[in-house]
Amino acid sequence: MEQLAEIASIIARNVTMDGFQATPIDRLTLVRSSTVTMPMPNVYRPQLCLVVQGRKEVALGDQVFQYAPGRYGVVTYDLPATGQVIDASPQRPYLCVYLDFDPVLLGELALRVPAPSVAPSTPIGKSVSDAGVALLDAVLRLLRLLEDSAARPVLAPLAEQEILYHLLAGPEGARMRYVTSSHGRLAQVGRAIAWIGKNFRERFSIDRLAKEVGMSPSSLYDHFRAVTAMTPLQFQKQLRLQDARSLMLVEHIDVATAAFRVGYESVSQFSREYRRLFGEPPARDIARLRTSPRLAVLA
Repeated sequence: MEQLAEIASIIARNVTMDGFQATPIDRLTLVRSSTVTMPMPNVYRPQLCLVVQGRKEVALGDQVFQYAPGRYGVVTYDLPATGQVIDASPQRPYLCVYLDFDPVLLGELALRVPAPSVAPSTPIGKSVSDAGVALLDAVLRLLRLLEDSAARPVLAPLAEQEILYHLLAGPEGARMRYVTSSHGRLAQVGRAIAWIGKNFRERFSIDRLAKEVGMSPSSLYDHFRAVTAMTPLQFQKQLRLQDARSLMLVEHIDVATAAFRVGYESVSQFSREYRRLFGEPPARDIARLRTSPRLAVLA
């Protein structure tokens, strides 16, 4: 598509190094990777992700989502997922656009855009779809403003609203509304996700979590899996392991210290679960990340 070619050209002019590049437009981030990457777990925020060039995969629980040029993903909750760039080269790097959702703006638009009649399939928390011409046009208009500083303050908010409109009116419109929902079972699951995000280093039971958000344990378990493709304890485990990895990389602490700090009582159990998620024992994985940082670009 012509739109994808122009979007790719704008990203290439504005991002010359691999990694994430913040932009002068609020909530808009550009990504470039000139090589395939190792699987990189990360907590994905509520956002739009549009792949412009190259390919990637994102695993959420037992679900795997495939991205190709012109495909976009919508995340409606803070979710621990694993992304990997699987098609990229220096001649044709992986290029991607992220737009974080503004819940206030999204909520205002959701009241004005008719809700779709078809409910989304599970998992509700994440999806991938093909971008239509109208959505690509809106993204292109927003990116053109990166090179028009005079028009940017006036037109960028309008272009962002246009993007959100097409998402709300499109196949993922029902999912988009969950970002702004404050009632019902899915809103309670959202509160459970937020509670685990704040307390994942502490031990908890399903009964306690259910009481925190006002649900029965069985209802919470079923709805939580529908949203995240994980159980609450699997969700907690991913957050713990990601946190431990970050601690070892940034603070240069040893494996045992990281394990205990994120809530593990057994270093051997921590090492087994770490290897299961990241593919290597903790010390070897951290050494690999330090010697090959380009392989660790988040997708």
